[in-house]
Amino acid sequence: MTGDRLGADGYEALELVTGGRTLRFPAVWLRDNCPCAECVDPGSGQKFHDITDIPDELVITATEQTADLVEVTYAPGQHRSAFPRRWLAEHALEGYGDGDGRTEDDKELWLPAHLDHGPQASWPGYVAEPADRARALDAVLRWGFVLLHDVPAEPGMVLEVAASFGFARETNYGALFDVRVEPAPGNLAFTSRAILPHTDNPYRDPVPTVQLLHCLSTADDGGDTGLVDGFAAAAALRAGDAEAFDVLTGTAVPFGFIDKETELSASQPLIQLSPRGRIRGVRFNNRSTRPLRLPYAEVAAFYPAYRRWAQLLAQPERQLNLRLAAGDCLVFDNTRVLHARTAFSVTPGSPGSPGRHLQGCYADLDGLASTLAVLRRPGNHELMEES
Repeated sequence: MTGDRLGADGYEALELVTGGRTLRFPAVWLRDNCPCAECVDPGSGQKFHDITDIPDELVITATEQTADLVEVTYAPGQHRSAFPRRWLAEHALEGYGDGDGRTEDDKELWLPAHLDHGPQASWPGYVAEPADRARALDAVLRWGFVLLHDVPAEPGMVLEVAASFGFARETNYGALFDVRVEPAPGNLAFTSRAILPHTDNPYRDPVPTVQLLHCLSTADDGGDTGLVDGFAAAAALRAGDAEAFDVLTGTAVPFGFIDKETELSASQPLIQLSPRGRIRGVRFNNRSTRPLRLPYAEVAAFYPAYRRWAQLLAQPERQLNLRLAAGDCLVFDNTRVLHARTAFSVTPGSPGSPGRHLQGCYADLDGLASTLAVLRRPGNHELMEES
């Protein structure tokens, strides 16, 4: 059960055969993750030791195992760790990937033709049933969005939706913002113009990772919402034009926003990769780009790739079109799903036509994932095979 012998002192790694697999764990990894009360606070689960407390030449001197437990003794120091076999199997090192659930490997990439109407839920059921809430939150992580119906069409309700899984992230637009036609708009979102697929706030670092849009009233004509799976589009670009993909993932693009009270800027690639090279985020908003200042050859290579990417995102077959009704609330991953809208009519002064009015706010994807993880804890409710 041990391997990689170091002279007469011991072994630098544990080899464990379980479930038909041979798993290997370095001694230092095991010692760093020792679960005993001497090493880990039982209340918080936080480690008492620092990595520098572990000896440089740590080796395994003895192992004992039962059907459920593996005990390891180390030198120097003769510390003993006891690991459940199941825990070691769940934390096998090989094939783990990036591990945080945020890359393409943990998503369901989609085209509208594969979705019908996409993941949806009823707000009353979402509030009353943990199973419904878990399925809705899981949809945001897996598919990138969920549409909640029957949220009361009252001002401020979007903040209650955000509070159901995390915390609203306040920005220069406030804790919540109104998306409607303004007489002197500081952002083209507050006009009746068509808006092409984009992500919000690319000029922020970090960018808001969850966006919510709650419909209070609709336009008489137009104002439909469109969604595009940016991860699916990026995967298609990689498959069809690897050179353009490499240019976009390797070029930091400057974004900016400025008004009387705010001046924001950030530079990030339009397609962001994990350390292992997997698609992890998209950032795209042509309205907010700033001049690219790189060597001439790099700028000349960037623009054809940029155009190719924009054309791919604008393909009609990639856009899921939704007409939000009063009471609909869209919750989506702003680092993956781009949103758009069609132009709409404005009829000022018409008492029977309040016009298109959405309220929005931002939240954080880690808060949503945390809420889902707590819902899925054993004993919280009886659902998890379904969700």
